[in-house]
Amino acid sequence: MATDVDGTLLNPQEHVSPRTARVVREVSDEVPFVMVTGRPPRWIPRVANELGVAGVTICSNGAVVYDAHSDTVLRSTDIDASRLLEVTERLREVLPGCSFAVERATGGAFDRVDEQFLAMTEFHRMWPNPDMRVVPPRELFDTGAMKLMVLHERLTSGEMATAANGVVGSELRVTYSTNEGLIELSASGVDKATGLADIAARLGIDRADVIAFGDMPNDVAMLEWAGHGVAMRNAHLDVTEAADEITAPNSADGVAQVLERWW
Repeated sequence: MATDVDGTLLNPQEHVSPRTARVVREVSDEVPFVMVTGRPPRWIPRVANELGVAGVTICSNGAVVYDAHSDTVLRSTDIDASRLLEVTERLREVLPGCSFAVERATGGAFDRVDEQFLAMTEFHRMWPNPDMRVVPPRELFDTGAMKLMVLHERLTSGEMATAANGVVGSELRVTYSTNEGLIELSASGVDKATGLADIAARLGIDRADVIAFGDMPNDVAMLEWAGHGVAMRNAHLDVTEAADEITAPNSADGVAQVLERWW
């Protein structure tokens, strides 16, 4: 079983409901359970604690494999520094007024936190976050990153993704998990489907036996890859069109409702 986190596993208050936690624990006693999220590793331990299940998690839209039990980053696929510099120049041309931030993988969720989430001043102004460290642009791209984030205060994420795909889509994977003017870019060939396929292969599980849940465009590839893809009722249209089934919204324990049919 694989599931997205925000808008899917978590309720609108960004917590795991008691019902969902109970069902996931029951399921994880019998089959492997994997969270597949756009979140970085440092935002996983709280969710794992609420679930009562800590194991391998696919983070940053497939770029990172993180073991929440041992707090260890097992693998990271980065965009190299020279590519970051090149694509950000092109993105500035098609998305004038945009700002940038990068996510970098370290050894664990709490290892060198001030080196994990770096942003331009303008990005911090529009999306302040206590984990974020504001740095000069030259420092932002002085090394590789597992994820490039692009923010714009006057465009939707869908509009941004269309423009970005036109200039960098052949080199980087462009997606989004909110429609509030934020897009996320990963290395070429990296998405939730590739991350989940890697874990399934390591566990000897055929894709036909995988059920996956999601709600936003960054979940589409995963739902299409899985044997049974489930969209939340609150999902983006692209997700519902890719799914085999539509369940209740995350506000009504949609994940739990499906799992209770079998466990």
